[in-house]
Amino acid sequence: MTDPTALPGRPRGGVLSGPATARAHCVLAPNPSPMTLDGTNTWIVAEPDSDLAVVIDPGPLDEGHLQAVIDLAEQAGKRIALILLTHGHPDHADGAARFAELTRSAVRALDPALRLGEEGLDAGDVITTGGLELRVVPTPGHTADSLSFHLPADRAVLTGDTILGRGTTVVAHPDGRLGDYLDSLRRLRSLTVDDGVATVLPGHGPVLNDAQGAVEFYLAHRAHRLAQVETAVEAGHRTPEEVVASVYADVDRSLWPAAELSVRAQLEYLGEHGLIDC
Repeated sequence: MTDPTALPGRPRGGVLSGPATARAHCVLAPNPSPMTLDGTNTWIVAEPDSDLAVVIDPGPLDEGHLQAVIDLAEQAGKRIALILLTHGHPDHADGAARFAELTRSAVRALDPALRLGEEGLDAGDVITTGGLELRVVPTPGHTADSLSFHLPADRAVLTGDTILGRGTTVVAHPDGRLGDYLDSLRRLRSLTVDDGVATVLPGHGPVLNDAQGAVEFYLAHRAHRLAQVETAVEAGHRTPEEVVASVYADVDRSLWPAAELSVRAQLEYLGEHGLIDC
């Protein structure tokens, strides 16, 4: 996850933790890093008049954080009835099993290995816990198991790591694939155009108040990076390490290992489409 500039999409200022929409409340996990930005956003989502809540991405296995999520839900008069995962990376999912134990609730995810309970998640599924409506949107690319959740009542989408509140996302080769990621961004763009989605509730970073602007920026960024990688290869930079040193020269070197994952995905994509010689 690179963070060279603020992401277009009107990032919301102020404290990251707290109410974001009428139905979504962010609890920031205490795991900041160059890859997780300020930390992982754990989301409590519920109908205002319901006593049941859904938690999306409990975050790392941090007892204090998990208890803080439970305490905030209880203070609002809500019981956590279900856990959803956007994907299986440790900063989003490592705390899920313990959180399920603490709340006596199931974990639903695309990856069967992450589930606790009989139900998984698939494209088109609609979550209706406590009268809440969350629509499952497949958004592979960052990882193969990445999902987003459309919250129609708030004209919002919870994107996990597919779109961040700041910076751009790593396509984590070999699990992540760039072609899938571009398709996922187009799918999210259709939500902004056809379904009126205006707000991005990301897995890291601030809430974005211009969902369409954020998606368009991500698509333009990917096109620009692909062109840079293609140019670097034409200039004789053949290995991923050489391409990173050329294309990401202005990026903090601590992020180069993550950039290399994206470059590998870009090289694979360019080769599959006959734009470079493999």
